[in-house]
Amino acid sequence: MSDGAQILVVDDEIQIRRFLRISLEAHGYQVDEVALGADAIRKVAQLRPDLVILDMELPDMNGLHVLKSVREWSKVPVIILSVRDSDQDKIVALDAGADDYVIKPFSVDELMARIRVAQRHALPQDTAPIFTSGHLSVDLVGRIVKVDGNVVKLTPTEYALLRYMIQHAGKVLTHRQILREVWGPEYMNETHYLRVYFAQLRQKIEKNPAIPQILLTESGVGYRLHI
Repeated sequence: MSDGAQILVVDDEIQIRRFLRISLEAHGYQVDEVALGADAIRKVAQLRPDLVILDMELPDMNGLHVLKSVREWSKVPVIILSVRDSDQDKIVALDAGADDYVIKPFSVDELMARIRVAQRHALPQDTAPIFTSGHLSVDLVGRIVKVDGNVVKLTPTEYALLRYMIQHAGKVLTHRQILREVWGPEYMNETHYLRVYFAQLRQKIEKNPAIPQILLTESGVGYRLHI
């Protein structure tokens, strides 16, 4: 359940807002709703919600403008709703600070799963975190990586890449985000680095590197670490 977390729904379609309110409240969430981008920015500041569901097409401004404005002072998880399903639209939203991007129409189960991932990602890290996903275990303090209990040796760059993916587990990260954070801003167009290093990592941590279960490719957009 949600533990009564507060969600702000931003969408100009009253039918969508009604559908989301009913669905979210049925799962234990508290819901506030607005139809305009300017109202959304004010509401985020006033309410300090636990999560924002934001439509990209609003009457007074583009949802991307709302997102960028909120990101100037808030790290609240934001899930974008959009009828646009092009890779470029997803990349722009994720690069601007969205936590996820859901295409309309969507199922309630899908949206709830995305909300749970975004909420987990927003939780503060433990002081001595041990990350696990299936057969993979990573001690982020001791920098020890294990597969089925056996220590796996990673190069410094491989470990930095894996750590960054773990820090954002469940979230789609674009090629440019990963390159900027792991290699530096001057490498943001060197996408071939990612193909090489993700292939190397998969060889070391996946049961079957040809069918990865942990490091997933989001075609045309980037990568996601499955949790």
